[in-house]
Amino acid sequence: MLKVFAYLSKKQGFDTQGFIDYYENHHVPLVLSRASAPPVYKRNYLVRGDELNRNGDTIGFDVVTELAFPDRTTFNDWTGKLGVDAIGVDEERFLDRSRTRACVIEERVQGGSR
Repeated sequence: MLKVFAYLSKKQGFDTQGFIDYYENHHVPLVLSRASAPPVYKRNYLVRGDELNRNGDTIGFDVVTELAFPDRTTFNDWTGKLGVDAIGVDEERFLDRSRTRACVIEERVQGGSR
């Protein structure tokens, strides 16, 4: 399985709830209108101010988006359907794309975990 984690930051001027609302109610539907949902498409929003966050105010992202695909070919096919330009135009509306970071993850799971 190929997993991609994207660490994304909201554009200046968005409050947290406005950012979440835009991502969930505008960007996600746009993505899914262009390509079917991958096996995993999660948005994990940072809870700022939580006592468990280490270095709370220095955390440099607002959401970790997690995507998973059976293999790289499926991922490449999916991203090809998105139309990177159209998605990029929408991302410019709510993300500080200069701060976007992404990485490929190799998952290891212990018994009892999903």
